Amino acid sequence: MTVQNAEPLMRLTWTDEVTGARGYLVVHTLVSGVATGGTRMRAGCTMTEVEDLARGMANKTATFNLPVGGAKGGVDFDPKDPRAFGVLERFCSFLRPWIDNHWVTAEDLGVPQHLIDAVFEKLGLQQSYHAAIRRSADPERTLRRVQAGLNAPVPGGLLLGDVVGGYGVAQACLGVGAAWEWAAADTTVAIQGIGTMGGGAAWYLYEAGMRVVAVADAAGTLYQPEGLDIPALLELRDQFGEVDRTRLPEGVRTLPRDAIIGIEADILVPAAISYALREDNQGAVRAKVVIEAANAATTPEAEVALTARDIPVIPDFVANAGAAAWAWWLLLGEVGADPADSFLRLRTEMQSKVALLLSQWNLDRIAPRVTGHELAATTRAARTQDALAPEGEPALMIP
Repeated sequence: MTVQNAEPLMRLTWTDEVTGARGYLVVHTLVSGVATGGTRMRAGCTMTEVEDLARGMANKTATFNLPVGGAKGGVDFDPKDPRAFGVLERFCSFLRPWIDNHWVTAEDLGVPQHLIDAVFEKLGLQQSYHAAIRRSADPERTLRRVQAGLNAPVPGGLLLGDVVGGYGVAQACLGVGAAWEWAAADTTVAIQGIGTMGGGAAWYLYEAGMRVVAVADAAGTLYQPEGLDIPALLELRDQFGEVDRTRLPEGVRTLPRDAIIGIEADILVPAAISYALREDNQGAVRAKVVIEAANAATTPEAEVALTARDIPVIPDFVANAGAAAWAWWLLLGEVGADPADSFLRLRTEMQSKVALLLSQWNLDRIAPRVTGHELAATTRAARTQDALAPEGEPALMIP
């Protein structure tokens, strides 16, 4: 049975005694006794959503040949509510057995990395990669390496841990441009979401010379056909990734939030919410390709319709896997605190995978998700075969 249609290993539901909020943990697969996947918080989060996300994480770890399985946490609560930190702390406290031994989590929608780390510190666990760090030969040394990598400064005044996911999405976009021989200066991009993932992607696409003509946040769409001044817009964001409309650069037009879907651009990057592209709105898409920066950004029905319209979708478990892959390279000591090394590896792996997906699309119109699933299944089968031994599956070895 392949990852995409396998039943999850475990589903767990939690109810907060203080607020009544519901939380969910889905462990799709365990590899070497470990699963990885972020924790999100949003009003309306459901078990079905978290299960979809856990399945996506299992595909990510397989596609990038990581020695772990896939999982996801989710809390149905407004992250802007002043009680959100307490809700998240109680959720993690309840899941302590999994957090101690099996589940390596990180940031996701509504939960920035510094917030989840603050919760773990309050629980006495130091950092959200705790379940992996405690398995290492020298946990203190591994913790120092992880913290050095997460906090390495990059151009633009940000930290490597905050931008690496967006960098990976940008490389997926640049990989599409390379595969189709598009000149960067002539390529236009529309991005739904300008938080950690969308903002990072916008920054690196701007730096690479592509024209980001539209971005959207919760307040609406910002549009400038000549190309937005991305560094200026990013300076205007608040802690929730929303841009201050009172200080917009000259020439920026404000449009309704959903207008981003129909912006005329070569590349559409949904980088905010799950299920942003649905059967009822996919017809508005005018882009030549969709690159999923958000997890589960496109419903299956919408993807079928887009494929029929000759618009390929680069799936989330490839396009937005950069942060997850990099975190494990860092944990395993395969990259260190030098951003140049991390960027080189991620650029090389992301662009090669996008090239593979598009080669099958160009030749036979095989949907990129299908090719991606085949790659994930092949990689996971090879890893499973390597693990077969009289002693059983080997323990995860972290230096």
